[in-house]
Amino acid sequence: MKQRLIALCYNAIFWLVFFFIARLFFIIVQYHDSFQNSLGELLATFRHGAALDISTIGYYLLVPVLVAIPGTWFNGNWYKFFIRWYSYFLIVFSSIIIVSDANLYSYWGFRMDYTPMLYLKTPGEAMASVSTMKIILFFVTITFISFFFIFIYNKLIDRLFSGFERIRYWLAGVLFFMILWAALIIPIRGGFGVAPINAGSVYFSKKMFLNHTAINAIWNVGTSTFTQKPVKNPYEFGDLSSATALVDSLTLKKGIPEKVLNSTQPNILIIVLESFSSYLIGPLGGDSLVTPNFNRYIKEGILFSDFYASGTRTDKAMPAILNGYPAQPAQSIIKEPKKSQSLPSLVKILNEQGYYSSFWYGGEINFANFNSFVIGSGFRDIITKNNFDPVNYNSKWGVHDHVLFNALEDSMKAIIEPFLKVVLTLSSHEPFDVPMEPVFAGEDKMTKYKNSVYYADKSLGTFLDWAKETDWWENTLVIMVTDHCCRVSTDMLIYSQEVFKIPMLWVGGALSKKGIRIEKLGSQVDIPITLLNQLGLSGSFPFGKDLLSGESNSFAFYTYNEGFGFITDSAVVAYDQKLKKPVLKEGKDSDSAEKSGKAYLQVLFNDYLKR
Repeated sequence: MKQRLIALCYNAIFWLVFFFIARLFFIIVQYHDSFQNSLGELLATFRHGAALDISTIGYYLLVPVLVAIPGTWFNGNWYKFFIRWYSYFLIVFSSIIIVSDANLYSYWGFRMDYTPMLYLKTPGEAMASVSTMKIILFFVTITFISFFFIFIYNKLIDRLFSGFERIRYWLAGVLFFMILWAALIIPIRGGFGVAPINAGSVYFSKKMFLNHTAINAIWNVGTSTFTQKPVKNPYEFGDLSSATALVDSLTLKKGIPEKVLNSTQPNILIIVLESFSSYLIGPLGGDSLVTPNFNRYIKEGILFSDFYASGTRTDKAMPAILNGYPAQPAQSIIKEPKKSQSLPSLVKILNEQGYYSSFWYGGEINFANFNSFVIGSGFRDIITKNNFDPVNYNSKWGVHDHVLFNALEDSMKAIIEPFLKVVLTLSSHEPFDVPMEPVFAGEDKMTKYKNSVYYADKSLGTFLDWAKETDWWENTLVIMVTDHCCRVSTDMLIYSQEVFKIPMLWVGGALSKKGIRIEKLGSQVDIPITLLNQLGLSGSFPFGKDLLSGESNSFAFYTYNEGFGFITDSAVVAYDQKLKKPVLKEGKDSDSAEKSGKAYLQVLFNDYLKR
């Protein structure tokens, strides 16, 4: 029995070293952020993160200790062989998560959990943002780490499980290992405290990167996978009825909206622009050279200049834009067809008014459950990558924007009016590979991003210039809105306004007012109700408000993976759920903004759970 216990102890030490090196690997890969901290701060991540490392080891030991119980009756090396292959599997599995997490962090801004795993249902599209060289390096790194630790295991640990003999007092052995197995709950829970360990338990710094570094990615993936569909609202900040009353007051319909359309039944063309960030839009205070066509059309349209994305991904943007449904921090309703199909739908309302609806996307429609969502939204026609000749698959995501717009143009030479068309572009998505010579010199990520947006803007401008010459333009409203921003640098804090501020522009012959700005704070969830009020139609979109009503409240709500942001005309708050406190709080009414944001999220998630 003693030999077995010693072997299991050394096995636990092996995994402790493994996780030490895993955290060191993360620090090295994320060197840009790491080197902005002192050596002492980085070392503290190992000390604080050890609690989650030990918890993970507790999970890993559950099977070996359980199998050791009947093993007290048997002789030989069968247990050695079992532990060997079990360890091999865990080494490879852990290496995959470690390498994936270290590389994904730059894009996601949080340690890997079950969210990225959802995209692996369509691995081709999941890898589309990554260059071939990076994919090769990814697998080479996994292979190297796996073989390195397998080698270490064979040299130092494997022999310790050799030659076990049947325990003489086998009943005592059975009882011992049963007690040991049950006792693993202590390291798994993180001690004897009332509350079990969680990711926030290892947070120790005001610098979010250090807190994230302390998290064990394997623990995070495992626990989030088993808790990805909560049955209880994790955002219960207070009494639900009081929160509901506050949200109702925020979204209360007040005043008469200003009419900006000259038609009660215009054609509607919604163009969702991939990753157009406000910091690249000149008239919004950004770079004046990246989007010359968008900038040009601002002069003849209505610009919503204080507008925000609801979340950080396209799958979170589409329900906000088409269903008026805000993004949830760690969930994505689009991935749960039963829930997403229960949402109120702008498309279905317009279908009932005689609109002929279609959805246009040059990429893979099965990515992130888009197919289910688009069908459930009520689109009559769905055009995707599969509708294009494979010869035009010149983007990792599908067909480039100019190919998509050319096909859209061809289809609109003979149209059925009134129409609703929703177009989702893709060329300005990573890896920013576009079919044109670079306009901006450089190989850094920001420069590649700017070149991709320049190309997308050119494709957009060419299409709009053509559309202006058609007969249907005079009775058409074009709504251009971004799905989300692009976080091209780790200097952009994941919860900051900069990461969520996007442009929305209305143009077209159906506008009666042009060249104006709407400075009321708003977000994508406000689009359905604002549009329907212009058309004299009604719909139930409880989380949105009318941006064209002078008396409606001015605010924007957005979520990131670990919390929410809430902005008013006088305050801005970003709240971290794991820390249980704001990480950004500015303005004279910041307490009120925090209260409103908490109520909004609580009511939203309560609604999400009931769907």
